[in-house]
Amino acid sequence: MSLKIRLARGGSKKRPYYQIVLADARSPRDGRFLEKLGSWNPLLGRDDEKRVQLDADRIKEWLAKGAQPTDRVARFLDEAGLVKREARNNPEKAKPGKKALEREAEKKQKAEDAAAAAAE
Repeated sequence: MSLKIRLARGGSKKRPYYQIVLADARSPRDGRFLEKLGSWNPLLGRDDEKRVQLDADRIKEWLAKGAQPTDRVARFLDEAGLVKREARNNPEKAKPGKKALEREAEKKQKAEDAAAAAAE
């Protein structure tokens, strides 16, 4: 059974509130979980100490037993100094797709044709 430390959404529509929980990887996002390990309130300011609350001792125990944090939770744990998260870098993501390249080439061709017609 693989365990995940992940977020479970609560709160009302457009007013999110998340619990940081330990759950089986197969259980639904807001479904059954084993233990509540903290909370995250994204509506509070970034400098507010109540924005992210963690039970550090329990999280350390579960990490030692092999629980894997999700990427968002790993960010919180990295800020708290519990887990070292490597920054991701995907230089391919910023490159335009095939269709965008085709449109750009077509636009350039039209500009060249217009310039050639104006020169004649």
